[in-house]
Parts: sequence; structure tokens; C-alpha cells
Amino acid sequence: MLIGLTNTDGGNTPGIYYDLGVVITHRLYHYRGVIVSVDPHCMAGDTWYHSNKTQPSRDQPWYHILVHDSGGLSTYVAQSNLKEDTSGQPVSHPRIQCYFSKFQDGRYHLKATGGSSGACGI
Repeated sequence: MLIGLTNTDGGNTPGIYYDLGVVITHRLYHYRGVIVSVDPHCMAGDTWYHSNKTQPSRDQPWYHILVHDSGGLSTYVAQSNLKEDTSGQPVSHPRIQCYFSKFQDGRYHLKATGGSSGACGI
């Protein structure tokens, strides 16, 4: 794993490691997905956080993930629970086209900004 600048300069919060469009695998549950958004720290409320099966540190980046072959589910995952997927395979999810224009070399490329389709609302 690469070390972010904040890990070496005395910062106590890890830097964002994964970019939008990166295909990941969950370290504990082994599902695959693609990153569509990132928060610098956990933005979920205390009720959600404490009902989560695990409670990784809130003081790290958290990612919004479209889950592969899930019928359209998305999830919110701490950086420490992710690793990059090296299969080179695309993710099957009904909202992929809402965010990305193409899949190339094992990752997704963001759509140009502009109008959004009603079917893509989150």
C-alpha cells in the first residue's frame, strides 16, 4: 500500500488513497465494487456508525461504493477495509453509466460534468 503524505508529515489523519473510478475489493467481506465518491472522514451519523458490523476509525477517508452484482446496492466503507481489485474485470451495477463514460485498463473514467438523468439520482 502506498503511504499518503499525511502519514509521513506528522498528520494524524490518513490521506485519500483511492481515486474515483477505482475498482476495489472489501478486505473482510470480499465483495467488489467501484468508488463513486469519497469523504475525508466518516460523515454518517452515530446511529448508523454504531449499527455497522465493524467500527473502523471515523478519522480516515470513507468511500461510497457501487457493489458488483448486488442488484443496485451501494455501501459506505472505511479506507482501511479496502484494497484495489487487480482482476481487471468491470463491475456490474445499474448505475455505472450515471458516473462513468468507459472502463479501460481496469478502471472507470468519469463522465464529463453536465446534466444528469433522473434515473441516476442518488
